[in-house]
Amino acid sequence: MKRRRTSLKDLASQLGVSIATVSRALRNSHEVSDDMKKRVQELAKTLNYRPNPFAQSLRKEAPRIIGVVLPNMVTHYYAAVLDGIEDYATRSGYSVISANSHEDHNREEFAIDNFVSMHVEGIIACLAQDTVDYTHFKELHDMGIPLVFFARTCLPELFSCVVANGDEAAQEATQHLIDHGSKRIAFLGGPNHLDMVRRRKHGYLEALKENRIPIDRTLVACGKIDYEEAKATAREMLMREDRPDAILAFNDIITYAAFDAIKELNLHIPQDVAIIGFSDGDTSAYVTPRLSVIADQAHEQGQKVCELLLNQIAGDHKIRKIVVPMTLKIRESSDKI
Repeated sequence: MKRRRTSLKDLASQLGVSIATVSRALRNSHEVSDDMKKRVQELAKTLNYRPNPFAQSLRKEAPRIIGVVLPNMVTHYYAAVLDGIEDYATRSGYSVISANSHEDHNREEFAIDNFVSMHVEGIIACLAQDTVDYTHFKELHDMGIPLVFFARTCLPELFSCVVANGDEAAQEATQHLIDHGSKRIAFLGGPNHLDMVRRRKHGYLEALKENRIPIDRTLVACGKIDYEEAKATAREMLMREDRPDAILAFNDIITYAAFDAIKELNLHIPQDVAIIGFSDGDTSAYVTPRLSVIADQAHEQGQKVCELLLNQIAGDHKIRKIVVPMTLKIRESSDKI
């Protein structure tokens, strides 16, 4: 069997110390005791640890490289954010290496570990949907590696971030549905532990409260961000006798899952069920009926998060939060009147 290369994280785990301590010991830093240097170096030799030669060549040539970890590169939103990051980085003399976590915590950790081994100057990240342990990000902070989050964030006391005004946008979209005759509005979201989900759900609930519409918890479904699972959830809701007459969907995957479920049940959009989704992919204006959407300014988010990271690399260590506003685009799928 092929053995995986030993990483800094492997050495740190076996010795019960931080990655930062291992890194300093291997660099013979005065910040680490002679005894710890000896232990680290002996274990590194035993496990055949080798510094990444690619990273060493990068340091000699002195290119400026940042790493980006995305949950799902094939969606319009994340592709547009990455495009914004690359635009800003290129203008600033940086190159970008990106990694796709595929919404998987282990792949996210692996990507971060690779970026550390490659000695990138900084990292931009958006959490995988199943990430609830943030140890790998805390280690970056301990090592002094600049990190900025966007969209799905964590550890606000340690890291800067760029987010959208999802709460306000969700409230505006829900109000639009109410104003156009909807009474039973469902919210289809992602995992509840994601701050991005909580913000959007909060806006939806606030609109119901302001209009004195009783909150029906059976119309609030927050689960895995997965097309088939979201479609099954939507079908289950729509087949009930007291089905929803409108749906607010968390992102493009869930939006199209709900859209297809409505169509497959031979219900009419928006007469039977209106729908608005957090999505502004190219297809939203070309399906029938055309989808009303809450549009991210994804490219701008990418530029802003890259700007924050490069400022941090340059020495600005103040924790900042930038909110990029979203835009409600009303089309045929929500206009009952």
